Formats: sequence, C-alpha cells, structure tokens
Amino acid sequence: MAKPKRLAHVVYMTRRFDEMIAWYRNVFEADVVHQDPALAFLAYDDEHHRFAFANLALLKPGGDGATAEVGVNHIAFTYASAGDLLETYARLKAVGIEPYWPVHHGMTLSLYYRDPDSNRLELQVDAMPVDAANAYIASPAFAANPLGFVANPDALLAAHRAGASEQELLSMPDSEPTPLPFAHGFTA
Repeated sequence: MAKPKRLAHVVYMTRRFDEMIAWYRNVFEADVVHQDPALAFLAYDDEHHRFAFANLALLKPGGDGATAEVGVNHIAFTYASAGDLLETYARLKAVGIEPYWPVHHGMTLSLYYRDPDSNRLELQVDAMPVDAANAYIASPAFAANPLGFVANPDALLAAHRAGASEQELLSMPDSEPTPLPFAHGFTA
C-alpha cells in the first residue's frame, strides 16, 4: 500500500493577504515564488511551495469577515510516484472515497478529497523536478493559469496499469483549464 512520502504544503484563506505573506516570510525566512492579487506561494526549502495564500478580499469581496471564512483551505501530501498516487486513488475509489477535484497544476498532479468534516486534503505527486517547478511557478504560463488543467484519474489509472511511463503519466494534459473562480473548494 502506497503512503505519502512527506507533507507538502498548507493553503490558507485570508482577508489579511499582505499581513499573512509578511508574517510567514518573517517567521520562516521564506521567499515569495509567485504572487498576484489573488494568490501567493512561498517557499523556504527545496519544495516549490510550502505555503499558499488565497486573498478572500478579492476572491470573495463583501464577505462578512467571519472567522469561518478564513483559515486552512487544505493540506497537501506528496506521493513518491504517479503509480503510488493512482493506486491510492483506486484503493479509495473502491471504498467510495472519490476526489472532488482532479487537477494537473503543472508542477503537480493532484487529487483533492474532503474528509467527513469537510476538511480538504490534496494527495499529489510532483510532475517535475524542483528546479523546473520553481521556474514554472515564475513563468507567464503559470501566471496565466495558476490553477492548472482538469485531470482524468480513471484514464491515468488505466494508462498506468497498461504500462505508461512516469513521464507519460505526469505530462501536462490536453484538457480545459480548471474553472474559475475557485469552483473547487477555494472559497469558504
């Protein structure tokens, strides 16, 4: 049975976007690897990002400011290979646990799940080495589509079981960009 090899990152929803970025930069001596008005990604080690922040003031303007709107959006766990991630997908699907959002972010292939309390988890596999991921996050392609592309885990599982290579499984899909605005759980 495949298990995650590490905790990857935490994503926060905030109405104090600039303050949160500054605080995490100070505490972790982190660098901003991507920032636009809606999203920011920070890293302090060899991971392409350890923290991400979603700006609720922009994404959900006029919100009531209730603390229920802010906080952890999801926690991500990285698997060692696409095969491990896809076999985990098959195991979970067999017991009725299916992802609500399968997406290829460019730097990761990710499957998002909700637990019984609706906490969100991302199970992912790195789609490129960290240097390439860092370059991708800094690229115009990422800036134009920071969420990525819809992924088809059933098709990927079939390809994996038919012998597709890791590179084939992790290549950017030929699909529609994932819909905005944050239709897959990025709003509180």
